[in-house]
Amino acid sequence: MKKDLLISAPEPTIRRMPTYVHYLKGLEAGPETFISTSKMSVDLGFDPTQIRKDLSYVDIVGKNRVGYPIEQLIKAIEDFLGWNIRKDAILVGAGHLGSALMGYERLDQYGINIVMAFDVQPGKVGEKIHGIEIRHISKMAEVIKQKNIQVGIITVPASQAQAVASMMEDSGIKAIWNFAPISLNISKNNVFVENALLYSSLSVLACKLKNL
Repeated sequence: MKKDLLISAPEPTIRRMPTYVHYLKGLEAGPETFISTSKMSVDLGFDPTQIRKDLSYVDIVGKNRVGYPIEQLIKAIEDFLGWNIRKDAILVGAGHLGSALMGYERLDQYGINIVMAFDVQPGKVGEKIHGIEIRHISKMAEVIKQKNIQVGIITVPASQAQAVASMMEDSGIKAIWNFAPISLNISKNNVFVENALLYSSLSVLACKLKNL
C-alpha cells in the first residue's frame, strides 16, 4: 500500500472506514464472496458515489459488475487504517473509564496494546487492573523513553488533562487519545490528538431525549 494513502485521505473518509469493516465482517459467514458499492449503499444508507470515493483510497481494485472480494476488502481497509500494525500505548488515569479501557479486549484488534498505566492515587499505584501494571505518574517519562511508546491515552479529569498531555508531549509521545472534556494545547506539529467526545455525544443524545 502507498504510505501516503492514510495521510491524504479526508478525515470523514477515515471515520467511515470502520463502519465498512464491521459491515463487511457481518457478511463473511454468508454465501456471497463479492460485494458491490450499490449493495453497500442500500444496506448502510450511504451515497454509492461516496463509498466508491472512499474505497479509492484503499489498496484494492474492484471488478466491473461484480464488486470487491469481501475478504480482501476487509484486509485492505484494515491495512489502510493501520489496525494490522500493533502499537504499544500507555494510559494515564486508572479510574472507572481508564479501567474499562484496560479491560476492553477489542482494542488490540484496532492496533492498540496498553502495556502500562499511570496514576497518583496510593490505592491504585502498585496494583494491576486486567493484568496491566499501574505505576506512579512520575515514572511515565522514563517508561515512554525506555519502551519507545508512541501512543498515550488520557482518562483523567479535565483539570489534570493538560498537564498530563504536556508530560506526554515532552516525553516523546506521537499520538494522544484524549477522553477528558477539554481541548489540549499541543505545541509540536508532529503530535496528533484525537478527542473522544463522550460528553458531546451524550449531550446530543440527552437533547434529543428531552423532546420525546
